[in-house]
Formats: sequence, structure tokens, C-alpha cells
Amino acid sequence: MLLLDLVYLLALIALSPWLVWRAAATGRYRRELGAKLFGRVAVPNPHKKPVAWFHAVSVGEVNLLGTLVPAFRSRHPGYLVVVSSTTDTGLAEARRRFADLPVIAFPFDFSWAVGAALDAVRPALVVLTESEMWPNFLSAAQQRGVPVVVVNARMSPRSFARLRRFRGIAHRMLFGKVTRFAVQEQEYADRFRHLGLPAEKVTVTGSIKYDGALRTRETPETRLLAHLLASGGRQPSEVDPSTRGADAPRSPMPLVLLAGSTHAPEESLVLAAFGRLRERFPHLTLVLVPRHPDRFEEVARLVAKTGLPFVRRSAVREALAVMPAVVLLDTVGELGAAWGLADIGFTGGSLDGVRGGQSMIEPAGYGVPCVFGPHVWNFRDAARRLVEIGAAVMVPDAAALETELARLIADPALRERMGAAARDLVRRQQGATARTLAQLDALLPPTALSRAA
Repeated sequence: MLLLDLVYLLALIALSPWLVWRAAATGRYRRELGAKLFGRVAVPNPHKKPVAWFHAVSVGEVNLLGTLVPAFRSRHPGYLVVVSSTTDTGLAEARRRFADLPVIAFPFDFSWAVGAALDAVRPALVVLTESEMWPNFLSAAQQRGVPVVVVNARMSPRSFARLRRFRGIAHRMLFGKVTRFAVQEQEYADRFRHLGLPAEKVTVTGSIKYDGALRTRETPETRLLAHLLASGGRQPSEVDPSTRGADAPRSPMPLVLLAGSTHAPEESLVLAAFGRLRERFPHLTLVLVPRHPDRFEEVARLVAKTGLPFVRRSAVREALAVMPAVVLLDTVGELGAAWGLADIGFTGGSLDGVRGGQSMIEPAGYGVPCVFGPHVWNFRDAARRLVEIGAAVMVPDAAALETELARLIADPALRERMGAAARDLVRRQQGATARTLAQLDALLPPTALSRAA
């Protein structure tokens, strides 16, 4: 642990000029430094309830906990649940979602910080999401006899290739200190076992993201967003004006293309394709949602350069009269509601070859036919299943993206079939939350479990 602390300190010193610049430019890294650097967190627990600590790295994982945490609380009402996140946006979303729970900043992986945080929280169980494992934290939890479960666990091909080279070290510092892995699919389970984990520590539970994904377009959040952006808030089939009755306006309603969780250079690629498509389909509109808030300004400048009419969501206080060509969704926590406006989707992180794709499960739950690039290893199973049943399209590059979007825009019946197939797949994949809870139940300390009962 001391050696790791030294490595972390040297890295922090080396990166400090860049971190200072980033903090000044974006506001990141400056908030809750006491909690992050020294583990100074406060968790009121006047009734001395057993504690379950759930951790999510950022907004995407917080959304996942939005399904798992309420289910755990319903099952174990005697527990105090504490939620943590690493990023500023994750913390903000966690405090919005779990307003009645303690929400804390996850400590940096210095031995003193993780030790102080664990002593303050005093968890009976720690639940980490997907792939968030830090050696000092895991060591400190192990020393205190706290079981750690990684839920919705995954391992990308790149991570597996790197870790396989250092299998012994990875097992000693990370995997061997985790009590159990509840993984999304068999392929991930095989990778964990190839790294030396015994079969009894790895269980395939499925992806929790399916359980929270089946949505209706009539939620209050989606209806409000539709009202503010003048999108109409309709189902995809309603794009054809002939389906809307004799009193409907003669001009077609906006056809919404939503590009969600995009990374550079995807915004430029999508904007270029959209500009050409809009010449052919004048009623087409674009809702553009960058993945990281610190890129909102950069993307706003990209949109402005196109010359297309656009509005920033953060500037909309009253309902727009007409939906502009482009809406830049520069707010945190509204992507889920925005998918309920979409007729066609593009999921980002899939064209750059670096990120491994963002989730296409959420739009599928709304019945949105999606297009994505070839780099989707983070969601390989979901992408494969959607493509196989004709609910989504994988394209090799930006040129093919434009071609497929044009095909979907021109064919409402195709969009309807794909959307229905997507929702059916999500419906058939339900159940991962219950299987994950069963894994957590098996590790609850007997004394804490009896108190919870």
C-alpha cells in the first residue's frame, strides 16, 4: 500500500500542471477535495443500521443504481444505503436520484483516504459497478473484513489483453480481493476465469441496464422536454401527417434524430451528415448530446460554425415556438428523457475506435431504432442481439452512417418495425436485478442480515 501511495503521489505531482489547468478551465477536480484526498466523509446513522455502500463512477453507472438501489432497499429496509460517485456530474445525478440517502465523493486510492472513508461509512457490504476496482480500496476493505461485490461487471477485450500479461499481479492486487463478480454475460465470465478467478466467484446475472430500460414516452420528464423544445412529443408513427387527423397542421412534424453520448470527432461527423440530410429532408431535426459536460462549449462552437439554427437546452426557459434545426442538450441527467423524443438514434463512442461505445439499451427501451459504429466492445452483447433481430444497424464508418440514416428517415414502416423489435428484446432480457440481489444476499453478514429482517 505504501508503494502504491508513492506511485500515486509521483503521478499526481507529474500531472499537477495539467490538473491545475483543467481545474481552472472546466471547474473539475476542485470540489470535495477533503473527501477525495483524505476520506473526510460524514454518514449520519443515528439508529446504527447496517450499511450497504453502493459506488458508481459517473452518470451512466448512477443510472444503473437507479434500478438496483431501490430494489435492494425494498428487499432490506433495515439497511442504511450510502451511494458514492467519482465525478462531479455523477455526484450531482446521485444527489438528484437519491435525495433521501447519504451521497459521498469516492476517495482517491491513497491508503489514508480509503481507510478513513471506510472507517467513517463502516459498511457491512460494498457494491462496485461494472469495472471500478482500486487496489488500496480493495485491500482496506479486505483488512476490515468487508465483502466487496462488483455488479454488472464487464471486461473489454483491450482490458483483458493487458491484464493477461500481468495476470499474477492483477490477481494479487485486484481480482483476488473481490469477494464476488456478478457479470453481464458469459464472455466476460470466461475472461475473468482465464485471469485465475475460481468459478464460484463469477456468476452470470445479465445486465441490470435492461431492467431499467423499458420506458414510455409519456413520462413527465419527456413530456416537459417535448413541450419546451416544440418537438411534439409523439410516437414515431406520428411523423406521417396523414396519421394525425383532419385538424392536424399540413406541414410534417419534426423528425428527431438524437445523437447521444457523443465523443470527438463524432459531433463533427454527425453535424456534417445531418447538414446534407436536412437538404433532402427539411423536417429533420438533430438533438446532440455530448458525453462529457466539459465539452459543451466546444461542441456549441462546432454547431455554430454550421450556420444551422440551433439552441442550447440550458438557455430554454419557456416553450419554443418552433423546434430549431439543432438542439444541443447541454444539461446533465436529461438524456434518458430525450430518448423519448427520438425517432432515430445514434449512440456515440462507437466511431472513434477508443471508447468502446455507449449504451444502446436505453434507446432500445423506448423503441428507438439505432445506428452505431463498429467499436462497441463495452456493449458487445447488446449490440449483437439488436443487430441480429433487425432492431439496430452497425455501420463501418461515417459515410455509411449517413446512408443508413437516410434509409431510416425515408421509411417510417421500417422505423416502426425496428423500434418494436428493440422493445421486445429489452422486455425479454428482464431479470438481472433479481439475480444480482440474490448474489448480494448471499454475502450479507449474518448479524446485519438479522437486523435488516
